[in-house]
Amino acid sequence: MQVKVADLPGIGKKMSLITAEKSMIVLIIHHTGKRELYFFQDADDDEADFSINLTADETRELGAQLLGAVFQPIDADKMVLFKSQIVMEWIELKSESPLTEKTIGESEIRKRTGVSIVGIFRDSEVIASPEVSEKLKTGDTIMAIGKSEQIQQFEKLCAGKVV
Repeated sequence: MQVKVADLPGIGKKMSLITAEKSMIVLIIHHTGKRELYFFQDADDDEADFSINLTADETRELGAQLLGAVFQPIDADKMVLFKSQIVMEWIELKSESPLTEKTIGESEIRKRTGVSIVGIFRDSEVIASPEVSEKLKTGDTIMAIGKSEQIQQFEKLCAGKVV
């Protein structure tokens, strides 16, 4: 990112931030404390695509959020480790499974295998974040998330091999 700072005599300071994609954000800070934020899709444009006025407190809050005051993304190395440990799999529920015709709560899937059910595909219906009262049916495709060994246990359970 390229950053340019310029004095605006009688007004204050102008900070221009040009991104790698050649977009530009311009922040004008007035001597009075007023702040104006301008967004340019193309850094070469003369007219901003969008602008907003911010108070000093709003500007500080925006800066804090950009710095990660509330949310810190996982760095790339940790994300690779995280991805290698967590698996999401779609598993079909067979008729011989002890889970068939039981609710998620009754079957104690998380206690038995450690996986979490995050979705169910049934015929043309999608059940996202199913409740524990949702009854599992033969032929359901269950989206489960967990560690690799937990998913393997859940696959066995769905196939009718008791875990």
